[in-house]
Amino acid sequence: MTADPLSRVFAALADPTRRDMVARLAAGDATVTELAEPYDVSVQAVSKHLRVLEDAGLVSRTRDAQRRPVHLEAEVFSLMTKWIERYRLQAEERYRRLDDVLRGMSDDPDATTQPTPAFE
Repeated sequence: MTADPLSRVFAALADPTRRDMVARLAAGDATVTELAEPYDVSVQAVSKHLRVLEDAGLVSRTRDAQRRPVHLEAEVFSLMTKWIERYRLQAEERYRRLDDVLRGMSDDPDATTQPTPAFE
């Protein structure tokens, strides 16, 4: 697996089951058995999914007597959010420039309003 933390996070979240587990953990901690309930897979399969999430830093496991709850590490999402936000801002700036160009074209009194026919 790659050493790049952002790549590990995106790779872990590429699987819909793992995304669903993360969404469920956003509501609070759960055990592996509790996380396995809605899926038609074994507890071992859920444990493998959790291992991928854990390796990406998205979840951690603690010990509470006999219980081993899985906890969502929400601060990891700030890494993703910063990355996404950077590209969102760049895209918005490009759209603003395009809007300016289009506005300038419609304000040009010499601009033709009739489309040029493709074939004559």
